[in-house]
Amino acid sequence: MILLCNTKYFYIYNMESKQNYYDDLKTIKKIMEESSRFLSLSGLSGIFAGLTALIGGAVAYIVFLKNNFLDNGEFFRNLSVRELNTLKLQLFSDALIVLILAIGISLYFSYRKSVRHGLKIWTPVSKRLLTSLIVPLLTGGILIIIIYVKGQWQLIIPSMLIFYGLALVNACKFTYNELFYMGLIEICTGLAAAVFPEYGILFWCFGFGILHICYGLFMYRKYEG
Repeated sequence: MILLCNTKYFYIYNMESKQNYYDDLKTIKKIMEESSRFLSLSGLSGIFAGLTALIGGAVAYIVFLKNNFLDNGEFFRNLSVRELNTLKLQLFSDALIVLILAIGISLYFSYRKSVRHGLKIWTPVSKRLLTSLIVPLLTGGILIIIIYVKGQWQLIIPSMLIFYGLALVNACKFTYNELFYMGLIEICTGLAAAVFPEYGILFWCFGFGILHICYGLFMYRKYEG
């Protein structure tokens, strides 16, 4: 009887020890992930940023381009130099507004997620993540300004997509691995837009709109749902 009781006690103690061991491992793993990766990115930010991009693309296509694609020769030949310059400025302003709104939305949802999960949003890891994003984005931004000044406007959207994709690939090592694959798709979308510049608006809507929404839904269901 004593032997059975001791055996039972040992079994329970052993199971509790194993459970504590597993809990310790989970805690250590969580601490290591939080110290090496930025985990405050929210899937909701991707969803709303994608919706913003789709709205911006629709405004550009319907309001500014009058339901014409970017390389519709007849449409652009009927424009004066002043009207053409105004159109370029409108499209550039539209893209800039979408960018500002997307950044603001991402910061808001990332901050909300960090508060909800007790994570610090400004850490050495987030600084490295920001640096990894800024270098390709700043380089692409300077190139886009040069392209705009030179009048090669058909290359603006491909450049946006390609350098944005490069920024995601460069930054993925500091956050979720899924960002790497999204970056590759963005790069491929940008290359396709360079081959078919007349459909740049459609590639814009796919790369910055639909792709962001799909990515955001996937990330939200996987990490936040």
